[in-house]
Amino acid sequence: MKEMNHYFTVESTAVAEFKDRGSKFLAYSFPIKEVNDFKQQLLALKKEHPKAVHHCFAYRIGVDGNNFRVSDDGEPSGTAGKPILGQIDSKNLTDILIVVVRYFGGTLLGVPGLINAYKTASSLVLQCTPIVQKAVEINYELQFNYTEMNDVMRIIKQFNCTILKNEAQLFCRIEAGIPKKKLEEVLDAFGELKNVGLHPLK
Repeated sequence: MKEMNHYFTVESTAVAEFKDRGSKFLAYSFPIKEVNDFKQQLLALKKEHPKAVHHCFAYRIGVDGNNFRVSDDGEPSGTAGKPILGQIDSKNLTDILIVVVRYFGGTLLGVPGLINAYKTASSLVLQCTPIVQKAVEINYELQFNYTEMNDVMRIIKQFNCTILKNEAQLFCRIEAGIPKKKLEEVLDAFGELKNVGLHPLK
């Protein structure tokens, strides 16, 4: 697998609707970072749509391609979760969840009809939200005296690192995501600061 320095995702939630023969398909997309985010969003949608017959979904998390899940939620096997994931993958997205909520309209759509409905609803919701490119980051912990704060922040800004946590007292601790393709430059820059401890986070 080739080294990835960037990935594509969404930053905002969106909703789109598709109708077929009386059935209504509401597609929701969410940016997510971990499985817990997915569980919360799905729970919220089930509360919001208690009368819906199906809450089908697919998500993909992380840049290695291994963390994904699909669910047909009672629809015939392969007719919902896979087409939803197919749309996520067609746009090469990760850190995203799409849930399609179905209200049954009284007419059976059959397997091809279902696949088309879930695929179309997912495609529509992805057209409603901007896709953003982000740098793949490696997380590090920095430890330093408060007097070093300006130098540390200068490097963080210069290389577009992401601050994940910042505990600033007399002795400071920052967790930062360092863009993978700039990792060596950033480590060199921090290496020149004498009183800054730096180590990778698991």
